[in-house]
Amino acid sequence: MLVGHCQTTPHVPAGARLGGIEALARCQAEDKGYAMSVADLRMEYARAGLTEEHIDPDPIRQFGIWFTEAQEAGLPEPNAMTVASASREGVPSARIVLLKGFDERGFVFYTNYDSQKGRELTDNPRAALTFYWAALERQVRVSGTVNMVSREESQRYFDSRPLGSRLGASLSRQSEVIPDRSVLEAEFARLQAAHVDGDVPLPSFWGGYRVAPSSIEFWQGRLSRLHDRLRYARQPDNTWRIERLSP
Repeated sequence: MLVGHCQTTPHVPAGARLGGIEALARCQAEDKGYAMSVADLRMEYARAGLTEEHIDPDPIRQFGIWFTEAQEAGLPEPNAMTVASASREGVPSARIVLLKGFDERGFVFYTNYDSQKGRELTDNPRAALTFYWAALERQVRVSGTVNMVSREESQRYFDSRPLGSRLGASLSRQSEVIPDRSVLEAEFARLQAAHVDGDVPLPSFWGGYRVAPSSIEFWQGRLSRLHDRLRYARQPDNTWRIERLSP
């Protein structure tokens, strides 16, 4: 069978080290004029290492060190993270949200409680977070249990947001199907007119979640895929055990 001029079972020259699927991907990429096939996209990581002797014994402080370095490196939205949740039946979902606080209690983000992730976190109050700072060749992975923050904490953060963001949070029925964008724009205009003084009440369906970590892994890319992976595992007495994981 041909895809463009590519056979689905192409001949692979000896020593090419490409399987049939990879060779097909390369051929299709060339056929479409792509600069490089997906299978060929890779890079070596050589910026830094990560050793047990040079990390903080407290993972929250270590996260703070890396987060500050991500900010100082000028990375766009270093607080962007993937939040993964799962339904009661174990069906996973993930999305990018922004971290809005962290301390010894955990990592905080804000959202609509009636959204898909909100419903999933109600039914299955566990989550995983991933930060990826490509320019620093680093990842941080967090997993733990989830609780809502207090209404007072949500109120303080909500009041600090720009007016447009507060109006947007108030009108959105996140994850629900809507007819078209004009519905959002009309409701936004209505709320804008109703709150010309900028006093927007905190919606009952909106607020924060805190992920209380049971484990935090710090990943530093290394040459030849021999990456450094150090995981902090919370112990029953709330101390942390540091473990090195195989890449």
